[in-house]
Amino acid sequence: MEERAFVALLVISSLIVLAENTDHKNAIEIYSLHVESTVTSRFAHTVITSRLVNKVNESQEAVFEVELPKTAFITNFSMSIDGETYPGTIKEKASAQEQYDIAVSHGQSAGLVKTTGRKLEQFHVSVNVASDSKVTFELIYEELLKRQLGRYELLFKVRPKQLVKHFQIDVHIFEPQGINFLETDSTFMTNELTEALTKVQNETKAHILFKPTIVQQKKSPELEETLLDGDFIIRYDVKRSVSAGDIQIVNGYFVHYFAPNEMPTFPKNVIFVVDQSGSMSGRKIEQTRDALLKILEDLRPEDHFSLITFNSLVTEWKNTLLQATGQNVESAKRYVKTVMARGGTDINNALLTAANTLDKANYAEILQAHSISMIILLTDGQPTVGVQDVEIIQQNIQKAIKGKYVLYCLGFGFDVSYKFLEKMALDNGGIARRIYEDSDSDLQLQSFYQEVATPILKDIEIQYPENSILELTQNSFKLFFDGSEIVVAGRIDNELDVLPVEIQAQSHTSNLIFKEEANVREKEKVFQHQKYIFGNFIERLWAYLTIQQLLEKSISAQEEQQKNMQVARALELSMKYSFVTPLTSMVVTKPDDQQKLQLANKPAESDNEKSRFTGFSGNKLSKSHITKALSFRRPHDESMLRSDRYFLVSQARDYIQRVPKTGQRAILLDMTEQSPDIFRTVQTTPQLLTNEYPHFLFQLPRQNDVICLNIDGQPQAYINLISDRAKGISVTGKLGRNRNHFVLFEITNLDPHVQLHVSKEGTVLSYGGHTTKLPWKKSASSTIQGLKIAVEKERSLTMSASDNITIKIAFVKSPNRFLGLYFMDTDHFSDKASGLLGQFYFDTHLESNPGASQGEDERVLSVHGQKHRVTRKYKKDYRLESATGTISCWSLYITP
Repeated sequence: MEERAFVALLVISSLIVLAENTDHKNAIEIYSLHVESTVTSRFAHTVITSRLVNKVNESQEAVFEVELPKTAFITNFSMSIDGETYPGTIKEKASAQEQYDIAVSHGQSAGLVKTTGRKLEQFHVSVNVASDSKVTFELIYEELLKRQLGRYELLFKVRPKQLVKHFQIDVHIFEPQGINFLETDSTFMTNELTEALTKVQNETKAHILFKPTIVQQKKSPELEETLLDGDFIIRYDVKRSVSAGDIQIVNGYFVHYFAPNEMPTFPKNVIFVVDQSGSMSGRKIEQTRDALLKILEDLRPEDHFSLITFNSLVTEWKNTLLQATGQNVESAKRYVKTVMARGGTDINNALLTAANTLDKANYAEILQAHSISMIILLTDGQPTVGVQDVEIIQQNIQKAIKGKYVLYCLGFGFDVSYKFLEKMALDNGGIARRIYEDSDSDLQLQSFYQEVATPILKDIEIQYPENSILELTQNSFKLFFDGSEIVVAGRIDNELDVLPVEIQAQSHTSNLIFKEEANVREKEKVFQHQKYIFGNFIERLWAYLTIQQLLEKSISAQEEQQKNMQVARALELSMKYSFVTPLTSMVVTKPDDQQKLQLANKPAESDNEKSRFTGFSGNKLSKSHITKALSFRRPHDESMLRSDRYFLVSQARDYIQRVPKTGQRAILLDMTEQSPDIFRTVQTTPQLLTNEYPHFLFQLPRQNDVICLNIDGQPQAYINLISDRAKGISVTGKLGRNRNHFVLFEITNLDPHVQLHVSKEGTVLSYGGHTTKLPWKKSASSTIQGLKIAVEKERSLTMSASDNITIKIAFVKSPNRFLGLYFMDTDHFSDKASGLLGQFYFDTHLESNPGASQGEDERVLSVHGQKHRVTRKYKKDYRLESATGTISCWSLYITP
């Protein structure tokens, strides 16, 4: 029997994760982990090398997992076992997919790369390691660092999960312009670890080395546990002495960096278009309000602004734009505080209203002649009211804006169609950004606004000698914001001795012209004999930038032929320079079987979106969505088809739960409305569908019936469970990595204003600017203005008030540690309660189910008119200390 160990390390915006092996501690030992990163003129080349040994007398499966930046392109991967190397090969995606599909038809494993978070995507490969054998993994990726708010940032998430004999993160930075400032920061650094960090810096170079010994890595001399668990960050910026920017040249390719500063800021005319539909209820709308209040305070007195909120209807705060005076800002803040979430989503009408408002203000000459007008849309859903065809909406908005204004689209969470927002933003000179539903969503919104809050140039044209430039990336830009940077790269004629550049742009006060000349031979000398340089890095930088821009242009291409040409050129460059891009894949052959392949694809931001199969309750699906459940004796063998039954979405899960009892395997497929001939696998393991420990147990108000509720949420997602402003209570929960249980609850009580942060480690109580830690290791209690908070040692936390709802959180230690949440006195909730659980505390009742199967104890649960089929189940009651008791409840699965 093979034992399983996971191998891990976290690097420059990259993570390798090690999971514990419970049977053989450190059976697979990481004896060396090296991250070598070379940053030359903002272009980073990173090599991750992990060396392992299997120290037990049986084979082990080693899993190499790295989280790398979404903006990075993998360029190479290999693994060496006992001296033999197995490389990854980069192919055109269709060819790679065909090769991979052949392997999959023989029952092989799934692909390698997937999106995992805001800035990261995960590379994953596993290999069988024989007893006493060694394996070396090496992964290489490249990326162009982007300047934001006046700095470049390298993020190291360090989490090896075991002590490593040879551990080091080694970063070399070479910036010919000169390094203006450089700093390091860390969340885990101790005095001992500080001694393992060295930083050497001169005018143009910096070397940061983090090389802790085993002793320095230990939490304490007695424990074999590592301190390396957290973030390590390097931030820097470069000097800028030339107004026209800096040009660097290597082997016939040039890169031009342009980032002027100390220029006046354009006055802004900004309209915030904010979704207040029902799906924004609870935490989302609260964080949006908080962010808007801060953003309004950051408006400059010369700015003009307005607010438009929308659900099924569009509401204007004012019917025109107002100057950002103190009085007007305060009035807007009062309006923001009244915004509540309810109703549908009419995106088309909201954006047309914003464009019309700007048109009227321009016609009335309210706005300054030299100013920048922008629309910032925030939405968390798809259009459900008015015009719902996204292509028609895109066309309508482009016709209304006509290039006069810039549109920024912020997609809140994963229910939103990011592709729809991205194309609409690019069509109108802006960008799209996903706002991740997390505890700091308000800070993400504020951070985005800060990036676009200070436009200092517009209509920038960068011109080079036409006959001497053979290849050129984008050289015209609509806007430039303070703290950012324009990067242009290209190939120059071999006969060129001097490269002149002329930049034309418009500032707030005047039209500007910048001129500069670069001596080609002198510039090339800068990079000669530099040990930091990796190959023709400027040529690779040019290819990287060209691919990125071609893919972006293909999204907003108006003609199919134009789009195809851009995609074909991007594919050609991806293949030539061995980049894993959205057009290519890397095929990795596993050494234990030459037919076993794994496929590394480049995920797009929209890949984060949920499948349109959003849950089993059916309340978020159109009627045409159906689910086909197929039962096989073995996978991929349709000749053994045992059932061809069709089910409503709400019935599918119960069917699959019954399949394991027959000894069969179940596969659940989703047939989408847009592509009825394409089935998307949603669930292939019935074990994940059965769950003896439901997420929540709660009694319906004024009824004796108990609901056992499980949630199909994203791993590590924050979910608004309940928000009842009338009672002054809100609760948010965070799912664990495998979604089986919750690992964190955040409780806010408004009067008195108390916050509880309850995790598997304990509780952090915040009140009056002070925090108190309440660990599970001992019992404790506190009373704050009548609000009682009590911890029962290693069992539960209870928060209650004499005239309010009692909240209890159970700490369950077996079989896996997790947290259970339930409420007492559910009749006390108001009819304003919202959120995933809050919806059940008003207008909810059970009805008989005439269509129930014979012998099944089934009902229909009606929640605000939505019908859910529920079945009587007996589940373990995790409210009990031993969790050995069971409770009869109505089983329900929903998707937040």
